[in-house]
Formats: sequence, structure tokens, C-alpha cells
Amino acid sequence: MTQIDDTTSAESATTDAAWRDAARPLDERVEALVGAMTLDEKLAQLYGVWVGASDDGHADVAPHQHDLNDDVDLDAVLPAGLGQVTRPFGTAPVDAAVGALSLVRMQERIVGANRFGIPAIAHDECLAGFAAWGATAYPVPLSWGATFDPALVERMARRIGEDMRSVGVHQGLAPVLDVVRDARWGRVEETIGEDPYLVATVGTAYVRGLESSGIVSTLKHFVGYSASKAGRNLAPVSIGQRELADVLLPPFEMAVREGGARSVMNSYSDLDGVPSAADRWLLTELLRDTWGFDGTVVADYFAVAFLKLLHGVADTWADAAGAALEAGIDVELPTVKAFGEPLRAAVSSGAIDVALVDTALRRVLRQKGELGLLDADWSPIPPALHGVDLADAAAVRGTIDLDSSANRDLARELAERAIVLVRNDGMLPLAVGEGAPSVIAVIGPNADDPYAMLGCYSFPTHVVTQHPGVEMGIRIPTLLDAIRAEFPGSDIRHALGTTVDGGETDGIAAAAALAASADVVVLALGDRAGLFGRGTSGEGCDAESLDLPGAQQQLVDAVLDTGTPAVLALLAGRPYALGRATTEAAGILQAFFAGEEGAPAIAGVLSGRVNPSGRLPVSIPSTPGSQPTTYLAAPLARANDVSNVDPTAAFAFGHGLGYTSFDWESFEGDEDTIATDGAASVRLRIRNTGSRAGTEVVQLYLHDPVASVVRPVQRLIGFVPVSLQPGAAADVWFTVPADLASFTSRTGERIVEPGDLVLSIGRSAGDLAHAHTVRLTGPKRVVDHRRRLHPVIDVEPSPVAAPTTG
Repeated sequence: MTQIDDTTSAESATTDAAWRDAARPLDERVEALVGAMTLDEKLAQLYGVWVGASDDGHADVAPHQHDLNDDVDLDAVLPAGLGQVTRPFGTAPVDAAVGALSLVRMQERIVGANRFGIPAIAHDECLAGFAAWGATAYPVPLSWGATFDPALVERMARRIGEDMRSVGVHQGLAPVLDVVRDARWGRVEETIGEDPYLVATVGTAYVRGLESSGIVSTLKHFVGYSASKAGRNLAPVSIGQRELADVLLPPFEMAVREGGARSVMNSYSDLDGVPSAADRWLLTELLRDTWGFDGTVVADYFAVAFLKLLHGVADTWADAAGAALEAGIDVELPTVKAFGEPLRAAVSSGAIDVALVDTALRRVLRQKGELGLLDADWSPIPPALHGVDLADAAAVRGTIDLDSSANRDLARELAERAIVLVRNDGMLPLAVGEGAPSVIAVIGPNADDPYAMLGCYSFPTHVVTQHPGVEMGIRIPTLLDAIRAEFPGSDIRHALGTTVDGGETDGIAAAAALAASADVVVLALGDRAGLFGRGTSGEGCDAESLDLPGAQQQLVDAVLDTGTPAVLALLAGRPYALGRATTEAAGILQAFFAGEEGAPAIAGVLSGRVNPSGRLPVSIPSTPGSQPTTYLAAPLARANDVSNVDPTAAFAFGHGLGYTSFDWESFEGDEDTIATDGAASVRLRIRNTGSRAGTEVVQLYLHDPVASVVRPVQRLIGFVPVSLQPGAAADVWFTVPADLASFTSRTGERIVEPGDLVLSIGRSAGDLAHAHTVRLTGPKRVVDHRRRLHPVIDVEPSPVAAPTTG
């Protein structure tokens, strides 16, 4: 047991300023600090403080918050220092400039109170934009997945990070890299989709964007959270090593290897009885020792305390702290509990080795050094307040715009790219001007509600709803507003019909009568985002089945019974079974909480101003009760003769329509045989045969007909959006390294086996247009985390002219 020495003198610590010298190696500076700190000062760097989060009874954001948020006496805490400030902007509705000034004052207080003058890292949520009052609300991550466009998501993340950095924030708690395993889980809206390669590539792009702005990106939730039993929040996770290694871990692996993420947040769940917050194999042996991650691991809010309170694997708060440190958690968030006095007493008594504290401390101080927080010339004044008279708080108010026109333009672009045209019987697009419908009935609970565009971690939903009377802080048109603006020559009429989940049926007859009198109906349906049962989608808002919430299906059926063409516009956080509408609706649009510009984007798709190119990141089920299911299904998990339950999706992963047509003219594979360390190439020629420009998302799937363990029938291994003008063509090449066929073997090794592989090019997982079989020869190969993760993709304009007519 390492002995502690808590007698370091203030004089020696303050006179030795080696750690302030930015010209010295960072490790040397960190060691100088570690050697100079007392135990209390060390521990202070390993927790955050959430000040003001529970100032009134309406500000609760999570169960157990009051159980665990002991009143913090800052005057008592700050002399030892402080590791993090929790959500300075994301806790209450505060003007951005006033919030930035408040953070300056808080940092000045922190620096002035501790003898080393070390500031805190300020972290905030940024799942669908910077979670601050007045900041841009971008589409939720499920919409990022629907774009199938990592470059666009990277641009968005960079802009989010620039806004956060401009007001003094250092760390963002995003992205969520959980892979959907059960669509009943409430946090599906926070995920990128049900395929690990899509989640990995889009999520890694987000990480690159956020990190490029100077913000520390935090990967969450590591790992298994989305695989909980019955889709219930925090429920146990019982999965095999292959599902863990081949489905759930790859997004985190790619984000660490290629994204440069500097922080990871543990999952609340347990994996086969071991809580992630106390799993040394996961947080240290795999993440650090194997993958080489050298950043900080931060606890999901209250996760350290949950080891005692919920999981029952710790008897005392000190036991919880020791288990978390031993596993590899460096920082307790959102506030101090186990890492405070309980840990101090345990270390002082020798029950917990101070070396565990020092290991976490080095990581925290190194990250602060990378952020410039240890430099002698560090200033608490963020870029947005440079040149502002900070002495006049009233003059500061309103000087920072976190929802600029450039932000809104990007939010609009992302929303337009994310909307999926799921079904179209030819009714869409609707004419504008001459030939426009005389009467458009806009019916449904999400027609005239701006919150219908927002997920649970948007600031208005997450925070403003807990402050009655406070404005949203940003302008969000409703779908009804947007349709009126999009179709100025049409008579737009509105009826509620029913609420999202209230089950009311009294208004359905009137809504059906309105539908019968119209030329076309837009049915605005879906979810209301919320937290812990306050909504139908979001954290703690799990679903028993995938029926539309409340009486919405009854409303759909009543409108369809009128015979008026109906277009469903689904504003939701998860996919739902749509009953008769799957085959009877004139059109179906899926918008996964499309953000502040979502309504104009949907209206633009209705009118044809926007040619939709979104693709489903999650399958839309045929029936509400066939969960959990996913397109990543082995043969016996698909429709078969040994079960009467058919889990086949109504609309498959990757599906999406547009307003132009594409001819997949030719397909060929260059190799019939390759070595198990070789690569195979396939080529597709695609032509836009329609009358307008459009984007086709070309998807590459892998099928392993015979393997030593059961494999999914199809698995996405590459994709590329191809945008073409009318008549234009392009050649798309995929060069596929054999590494992409690797999987976890019976012995737990990742291997590439000899045998046949089928490479298929498809418009979705359910629409595979071409296939090429290649045989892998040679010995079985063992590969590891250094394997290749992507195909090489080339898109070149085709030199072949378009066919002529006449």
C-alpha cells in the first residue's frame, strides 16, 4: 500500500511554479503538481460541483437528484480546488452573455480560492446542439443517422463546439454511440441508428467536429446501455461476448482510434452483473491498455453513487469510490459525493491506495494542461466577451447570439437531408400555385406544437419546460405555420383530433369530418419528448409496445376511412408500427425530431422544394409487438417456419425515396478469389434518369453464408451519398479489405476466416440490387483493434453519355 504524505507546505507548493511553465513537457508539469498537492487538493480535482441545479422545485431533471445532491458549501470546497463545473449553461434559462459572465466570475472565484490557481473544466450537454438558452436546436442524433452524411454532421459538430468554446465551456457530453437493439428504449432518439457501422462513422465525424473546435468530446454510454432487457432504462444487460464485441463496441473503438475523443462516460447499466462504473476490464484493460485511450473517464451523473444506491455492489460511499477508481473512472459527476469526504477518509486510513487517486489525478491535470488551464497566461474571459465591459452586467446582456443565421442555415440543411420519404403513391410532391390543393387539412397532435420538433436533450424540452412562463429562447415554427407559408394559395385548416398520449377520442370525429372536406390531409403524429415519464420519448420514457402513443392510430384509421388522400408526417424519437397506413397512406414522411428548422424542411418535402434523400437509420416495424428486433438478424431471428411471429420490417433499414429516379446500370466485381489478408473491389454505375437533381445513398452489405459462429444475414460495411444532375452518371467503386469480414470467434479472438463472402450493393437492407461472391483463401487470420475499419470508396463521373430519345 502506497503511503500518503499530507504535509506538503503551502510555501513549497506556491514557490515551485514548474507546472506553470508552458515550455516544459506537460508530463513534467503534471508531476510537479501531483508532488505538491495535499490529499484534499488531489481529490478536489476529481469531482465536479453542480451549483444551483435544484434552486426550486421545478428544476429537477433526474430521479435521485435530491438524494445525492448534498448541499455544497462552496466556501468550504473551493480552497482545495475544483475539477469541474457542471452545466453552467444547461441548468437554468440564462441569457448567453450573462451566463458567460457568470462563468467568468465563478472561475475567478475558483482560481482565487485554491493556492495553485487552477480553474475548473466547465462541461455542458451538446447532444442536439449546445444545451443553452437561446442556442440553436439542431436535429437529434437519429436524424444525423438518417442523413447518411458524416461530413455534414462533422460541420454541425464543429459549429456547436465553436459556440460552446466562445462562452467558456471546455467539454461536451456527446455523442451517444449506443447502437439501437430495442426500439422501445426511450433513448432511441439520442442514438444514431441500429447499425454499428453507421453509428461509428457518423458518431466519429461528430467527435472530429467537436474536437476540432477545441471542445473535449465525451463518448457515451460505454457500454451496453441500449441493450437493456425489454428496452427499459437502466435495466440489466445480458448479452454475449460477440454482441458486445461485434455490435456495441465498434462505434467507441472507431471514435477513439479515428475521432480523437478525449473523454469517455460510463454506462449506467451492468453487463452480466458487473456495473460499467466498476468494470476494470472495460474502462482500463480494453479502453486504455488495448485501444490506447489516454483521456479522462467521467462518471455518468450519479453513477459512482449508484454502485451503492441502485446496483448494490458497494456497502458504503467509500466502497463505491474505491470500486470506481479501481475500474478507471477519473471524475465523479455531476457533483461531489463518494469522491469527497468518504474517499478522503478511506485513503487516510489506508483502506484505499492513494496511488489510485494519483493515477486519476494525472489524467485530469494532463487534460487541463492540454486545454491551457495550467498556463500562466490563462484567462477566464472567453472569446465572446473579449472587448466587453464586464463591469456593467446590464450592458453585457444580449450581446451573444448562439442562434445565428449561419447556425439556422446549417440546422435547415441538416433537417432537409434527414427527412425520410418512406412511402409515396404518387401524390407527393403537392403542387404550389396553379394546381395546388384547394383545401389542406393539417390534423394531429404534433401539427401546432413547436416542441414536436425537439428531443429530450434540447434545452427547451430539458430545462425550459421546468420553468413555467419562460419563453423557449429560440424561434421554432410549427408544422402548421410552415405549411401555411409553403402553400399560400391553399386554404389550410387545422384540427387536433387527439393529444400525443392522452388517449382522447372526442375530437376524432370532427377531425375526420375536416379530412373528408379537404383535398389532402397531412397527419402530424408521433412523440412528445420528455424525461422520466414526462413524455413518450426520451430518457426514462420507454414504451411497452411500438403502437403509436395514445389514440393516434384511431385517428389515423378514422382519417383513412374518409378516402381523402392522407400523408403521415411522423415527428418522433423512435419508429412506430403504422397499421393500415403502411399500405393505405398516400405518403409517409419520417422526421426524427428535426430541430428548429424541421417544420419548414417537412413542408419543403411536401411541396417538392426539397428533394428528400434521407434514409431510415432504424427499421420501421410491421407490427408493434415483435421487439426486440433489428435488421442485423441471424437466419433464425428472421421470418421462418418455426415461429408464427414474423419480425420482418414494414420498411427496412436504409430505405428512403426521392422525387427523381436512378438507374443502377451496371455492376461488376473485379476479383473472384482473394487471400484472407487481401481486398476485393466491386463497381456500380448509377445514373439519374429523372427530371431533377437528386441524391442516391449507395449502400454496401456483407453476407457470410457459412461461418464458425452464427452471423447476421446482412451487415452494412460501407455507404456513400451520390448526388447527380438529371441525365448524369457516376461510377462508384468499393474496395473491401478482408478485415471487414472479421468477427469474434468461439475463443474470443477476432478472426478472418477463409470461405465465401457475398458483397451486395443495395438501396436498403431489404433492397439489394446486385451481389458478387468472392472466395477468401489461405489461413485463418487473427486481427485486433488495428484492423482496417472502412472500405475505400471512389466516386467518379461516368464518361458514358446519357441515352438520347427521339
